[in-house]
Amino acid sequence: MLAFAALSYAARSTNGRPDANVLYRYSTFESYLVQYALIGVIIWAIAGLGSRRELFALRRPSSWRRAAGLAVGVILGMYVLSAALGPVLHPGREQGLTPTRWEPAHATAYIVNGLAIVVLAPVLEELTFRGLGFSLLRRYGEWTAILLVGLLFGLAHGLVEALPFLVAFGIGLAFIRSRTGSVYPGMIVHGFFNATALIFAVVH
Repeated sequence: MLAFAALSYAARSTNGRPDANVLYRYSTFESYLVQYALIGVIIWAIAGLGSRRELFALRRPSSWRRAAGLAVGVILGMYVLSAALGPVLHPGREQGLTPTRWEPAHATAYIVNGLAIVVLAPVLEELTFRGLGFSLLRRYGEWTAILLVGLLFGLAHGLVEALPFLVAFGIGLAFIRSRTGSVYPGMIVHGFFNATALIFAVVH
């Protein structure tokens, strides 16, 4: 993850922000597929031949009701943080994925890329960070794993102004993973958060 973070920051410093209309291109979806396929192969290899289902926390949460309560808490916490720091840091603008305007002619490409961001990214990122990453770091202590997973999640995105939001979100998702014993609630919260950001980007 540190290697991915280094590559992300290097690319950002060299190329700057991506084109604001990048989600209107099918090539973006192809890039997502290649990127997440690579990540998937790497984490599958790291997990080895042991109990991958256990390492990735692919099991029912201890309580769906508790998972729902924690999910609502994390989502509300992120909205409060966004309202407080968003006007100062502008994390969405830094990431560069927010279209300047809605383009109906490219709606299909936007939806296809949206599916990658709402489904593919949450699944692979949760398996990577809150699944395998949390399992491997847990030996150093529960809160150590929660905080380190959150920090690595933030750094892996290669952003500066958005880093506090991403780290906080990563910690919140790791806390859900810790308290429910499952990676599934985090996938749902992650997907929901990404979906609302994409919808807000074109209706705001």
